[in-house]
Amino acid sequence: MRLAVWSVHLRRSHSPPEETVMAEFTMVLPQYGMGMQDGEIVRWLKQVGERVEEGENLVEVEAAKTTVEVPAPVSGILLRILVDSGDTVDVRAAIAVIET
Repeated sequence: MRLAVWSVHLRRSHSPPEETVMAEFTMVLPQYGMGMQDGEIVRWLKQVGERVEEGENLVEVEAAKTTVEVPAPVSGILLRILVDSGDTVDVRAAIAVIET
């Protein structure tokens, strides 16, 4: 019993390995103009698991008969796509999750 307690203590006495803390950023549909209330996801330009860079176009959205490319707000890995192509969502609704 003492030996087990001693070995656990030794493991804890070593400094822990450096860990990288990852965060999840929820991307929302931005508002492009005062009258914009919603937008239709035309197509995603990246797939889940791909790396995206801040400012890189990530998704095409149609709003008020105009198609705009929405850039990634942060750099990281595209973890989840929350809205499928062809779906319409309200402004400021969550559309994707990026791990930073």
